[in-house]
Amino acid sequence: MALAARRNGIKELFVPEDNAPEASFADGIEVYPVKTVSELLKHLKGEETIQPISAPALDGSFAFAPDFSEVKGQENSKRALEVAAAGGHNILLVGPPGAGKSMLAKRLPSILPDMSREEMLETTEIHSVMGLTSRERPLVVQRPFRCPHHTLSASAMAGGAQLQPGEISLAHNGVLFLDELPEFHRDVLEVMRQPLEDGKVTISRSTGNATYPAGFMLVCAMNPCKCGWYGHPSGRCRCSESSVKKYHCKLSGPLLDRIDIVAEVPALEFDELRAVKPAEKSEEIKKRVNAAREIQRGRFKNAGFDCNARMEQKHLREFCELSEECEQLMRTAFEKMGLTARSYDRILRVARTIADLDGSNNIGANHLAEAIQYSTYYFRQTEN
Repeated sequence: MALAARRNGIKELFVPEDNAPEASFADGIEVYPVKTVSELLKHLKGEETIQPISAPALDGSFAFAPDFSEVKGQENSKRALEVAAAGGHNILLVGPPGAGKSMLAKRLPSILPDMSREEMLETTEIHSVMGLTSRERPLVVQRPFRCPHHTLSASAMAGGAQLQPGEISLAHNGVLFLDELPEFHRDVLEVMRQPLEDGKVTISRSTGNATYPAGFMLVCAMNPCKCGWYGHPSGRCRCSESSVKKYHCKLSGPLLDRIDIVAEVPALEFDELRAVKPAEKSEEIKKRVNAAREIQRGRFKNAGFDCNARMEQKHLREFCELSEECEQLMRTAFEKMGLTARSYDRILRVARTIADLDGSNNIGANHLAEAIQYSTYYFRQTEN
C-alpha cells in the first residue's frame, strides 16, 4: 500500500503503529505510526505532532542457515548447486533415498547471492499481501525458500480463489523446492510451465484477474524409480524397465526442458561417511557465487534482469559465442543426444555461468563439457 501510494504521488501516509516499520521502507514517502484514532485527530488539528518513522536497519543474518560443510561427500552435487545458484538455473537432483538430496537442497539458501534492495521490496510486497511480514521482520531480506507438500492443489501453486499469490509468487526472487517431484499432481506441475518462461503468473477467477511476479529458481528432487534404488550397486531394485520409464513419464517433456541442470546424487560409500576432512563452508562457496552474479549484473544492467538463466536469443548470440572447438563439441552433443532448440540454449546459458565462476570472458571447451554433462541423465534413461 505504501509503495502504491508513492507511485501515485502521495507524500504522507498514516498507518497503524505495528505496520509502520514495514511501510517505512517505501522511499520517497513520509510514514507516520498511529497508535489510536484520537492521536491521529490531534495531529491533524495541530494539537500534538506524530513524528514520521525512519526505516529500521537491515538485518540479513540467517536465523537458521544449514551449512554445506555439514554434508559429507557429494562434491559433484555441491558443484551443480553452486552453478545453479550463480546463474539462477533450475535444477533437478536425482538419487536413491537417504543419499542427501533434501539435505543439499535445504542448504542452498546459504550460498544464494545477496538480495538487492529492489529485490527485497518486490519480495516483501508479495509476502505482505499474504500477511507474512511482522513488526520484528518488516522486510524480506533473505531469498525465500518455499517447500510445499506434494498434496497441494494447482490453485495453491498458481494463486487462490481470492486472487492471492500462490507458491510460485511467494518464491519470487528465491527458491521453490519440490521434493519427491513425480508425486505432485500433473496439473500442479504443468501450471508452472508458463511462469518459468515468463517470470510472472496471471490468475483469472470469477472475482477478477491479478498478475504477480514469479521469477523463482526451481529446485526439485526425485528418486530414480518408484522404489528408489534403480541403478544402485546393491541390486536391491526390483522395478522393471517399463515401470522405471513409466515413473519418469510422470514428468512432461516441456517441463523437463525448462530444467537447466540435472545432477545425480549417488549413495555414499562407507569411507565417504567416515571421512574426517572438513568440507568447504557455505561462506566460501557464496563468495564465488556473489562474484559470478556481480559479473552478470554488469552484463545485463540494461536488460531488466541479472542472471544468465534469463538470457534470450539476442543475449545468447552476444555473450555465448563459441570457438571452433566448442562448436564441434556442441554439434556432437546435439546429434548424439537429440537435443531440442530449448535444451541447446539451456546448455549455452549454463556454460556461460560456469565460465563466469571461472572468471573467463569466453566459454571454453571445459565449461561447455561440464554444462553438457548436466543434461546427460535423461539421455541415458532414453537409451536404456
